[in-house]
Amino acid sequence: MDSKKRISSETVTKATKEALKRRGVKIEDIADIVYEMQLPYNEGLTFEHCLNSVERVLRKREVQHSVLVGIELDELAEKKMLSEPLQSIIEADEGLFGVDETLALGSVMAYGSIALTTYGHLDKNKVGIIKKLDTKIGENVHTFLDDLVGSIAASAASRIAHRMRDLEEEGETFADVPPSDLGPSDN
Repeated sequence: MDSKKRISSETVTKATKEALKRRGVKIEDIADIVYEMQLPYNEGLTFEHCLNSVERVLRKREVQHSVLVGIELDELAEKKMLSEPLQSIIEADEGLFGVDETLALGSVMAYGSIALTTYGHLDKNKVGIIKKLDTKIGENVHTFLDDLVGSIAASAASRIAHRMRDLEEEGETFADVPPSDLGPSDN
């Protein structure tokens, strides 16, 4: 008998959302970025489409694991529980420390080249809540979180871009698609 306990998808999804919320990130904050990025290219796109796309991305294990690990490292750094020199590197969000971007890129890769280039844009331009998270205020450490939020937004935007292509081929727009079609129940 396998002595390793398997964790259900629902448990991991819930933990991921709770971790984001605990760190001051609402799903709506991420959907705002997606909406801003995709609205110019997608006729009929609504905020609800973007929100549901973010929800779908947050159900993917690679994304969940990255978020949980990154947030844990940020929180441990805030509590000064990491060994040196890692503590100082993460706490200062040193420019040459690329592990935060590497973790974010690992989760974005599942959504293709559009997600990758969108992530690069978001990482460089610090759109929406990403800018707030990237600006160090007080003792908060968001070395990983700002990049992870960017990767979630980029992935959700990529899902929308790919869906738009399908809609174009069918002669439709997002105005013809219920927002729930982009949410957790789709396959």
